[in-house]
Amino acid sequence: MLTGNREFNEIYEKYKNLVLKAAYIYSGNNYDAAEDITQETFLKLYTDFDNLKNGNVSAWLFTTAKHAAINHREKHSREILSVDGESPPEEPSRKSTEEEYSENQLERERAELHETIFAGLLEKNSRWYEAVYFAYYMEIPQEKVAEMMGIRLGVLHSLLHRAKKWIKKTYGAEYEEMNRKD
Repeated sequence: MLTGNREFNEIYEKYKNLVLKAAYIYSGNNYDAAEDITQETFLKLYTDFDNLKNGNVSAWLFTTAKHAAINHREKHSREILSVDGESPPEEPSRKSTEEEYSENQLERERAELHETIFAGLLEKNSRWYEAVYFAYYMEIPQEKVAEMMGIRLGVLHSLLHRAKKWIKKTYGAEYEEMNRKD
């Protein structure tokens, strides 16, 4: 399906900033790591393009960059740096283990709900998914999103409104219940 450098270059130009931003956010705002992850992501796309079954290149690029960045952040968060063989001072604990566990559990539940919402949105209407993903999740200016999607700004606003209405109707109760746990 990838018919040469021209097609790959078009995909790269269209999505390079999206991939870089995702890698930057999920790597813990590490720009050097984000650049490396972006390069690795596009290399994987180039070598595995024929294996993409549904053809949703932007979702594949985002997911690949996200997972690579999360893996990078987790790997490097475990590193303990020392100076001249000394072990680093321990940070004072600010929260009880129970509070930390509760916060982590709530964060996991929120992440699962967000994934469920995005999966449901993609299944319901791929245009809604694309609009919400770019405008709200990736925080790309709406004018740029409309341009990327090849639609007028008013049409984008309509897509976003309908998507938000559907999300609220479908997942509003779950979202409200989760926020009561705070």
